[in-house]
Amino acid sequence: MTVATFILSLLGAMALGMPIAYALLVCGVCLMALMTLTGQLPAFDSQIIAQRFVDGADNFPLLAVPFFLLAGEFMNAGGMSRRIVNLAMAYVGHFKGGLGYVAVIAAIILASISGSAVADTAALAAILLPMMKQAGYPVNRSCGLIAAGGIIAPVIPPSIGFILFGVAGNVSITKLFLAGIVPGMLMGLAIGVAWWIVARRDNVPCAPRVGYAERLKLTFNGLWALALPVLIIGGMKFGLFTPTEAAVVAAVYSLLVGMFVYRELKPSHLYGLVLAAGKTTAVVMFLVAAAMVSAWLITVANIPTEVADMLSPFMGNKLLLMLVIMVLIVIVGTALDFAPTVLILTPVLMPVVLKAGIDPVYFGVLFIMNNAIGLITPPVGTVLNVVCGVGRVSMDDAFKGVMPFLIAELIVLFSLVFFPDIVMVPLKWWMQ
Repeated sequence: MTVATFILSLLGAMALGMPIAYALLVCGVCLMALMTLTGQLPAFDSQIIAQRFVDGADNFPLLAVPFFLLAGEFMNAGGMSRRIVNLAMAYVGHFKGGLGYVAVIAAIILASISGSAVADTAALAAILLPMMKQAGYPVNRSCGLIAAGGIIAPVIPPSIGFILFGVAGNVSITKLFLAGIVPGMLMGLAIGVAWWIVARRDNVPCAPRVGYAERLKLTFNGLWALALPVLIIGGMKFGLFTPTEAAVVAAVYSLLVGMFVYRELKPSHLYGLVLAAGKTTAVVMFLVAAAMVSAWLITVANIPTEVADMLSPFMGNKLLLMLVIMVLIVIVGTALDFAPTVLILTPVLMPVVLKAGIDPVYFGVLFIMNNAIGLITPPVGTVLNVVCGVGRVSMDDAFKGVMPFLIAELIVLFSLVFFPDIVMVPLKWWMQ
């Protein structure tokens, strides 16, 4: 009964057009009302909902979210994104389909700086799509490649998705960050291979080869941008700072480089950039706070136990259980955006995963990767919508273009289900 109430109240509120955060609050109210009627709670107490709402946002690791968002704003406005693209262009732009490889390499580097799929995709699309159109690449395929590259951001550290999952599931964010490096790189490799397969028959002229002197100059200009992921990952590996402190370091570093090294970030820009990051942070934090209300009531209502009972036929086989959960998340990801899916499903699935003996860090990496893939699956497909807006193409055309890369990333995801050591062995090495 509680599972049905949870699902129906949430979907019903969303069907009425409520924003996800308000739908989660309605879901929490419905669960509390049901538990009051069934005697699980002594009385309906709205103060509990208010208290849980406040406590949901009152979490130190969540401070990383605004600072990583701010770092992304500074990075794009300060010229770091453009220099990363120019650097990749200098080394691989002259190959057949070179601009596609530039998009993949730039996506991986940008992912290791900002951690926001939407921000990275918007930056890449704004810079590369006009170049790819002018060079004669099919627009829908170019949009698909950039969208598929953009969703690497939630997997490679620093990742806002890992922060949300770590807070909601009480999992080490540092371990999640380090465990996401290899899977994120594999996603980039997979879409690079897919691009090679689909682009090799295109009759698109190659860009001229860049001379060694120019490459050296562009490499020197891009070193400040390339140093940031090394600083963040190295600092966490050697215990110099926590993920939350890493976010502050990233924001300050991006600000200083943009203002005093590249000199493209002006004091007059700061208000708008801070405001943009603040607006995005407000949306995310309100959503987190609302989700924590539902998460507490989900636990009190014992929904995870009911879900575990439903999945009991698969509990004895970790591989089969992971396959079932991954397929479920793929389906849910087509209808829900990234953050709501993470915040809604984490408190439901984590007790099941722990009961089955699956490592929570390993599950977290695959869970976030799966949710990231949901960003390019319609009808929601937030990242796909971003490239549609920038490239002025329809959702249908963009989805046709992203299909080869979507399949490649799904192959990586399910390969990690069958071979968990690909995630866990590098993590053990990082943690030494």
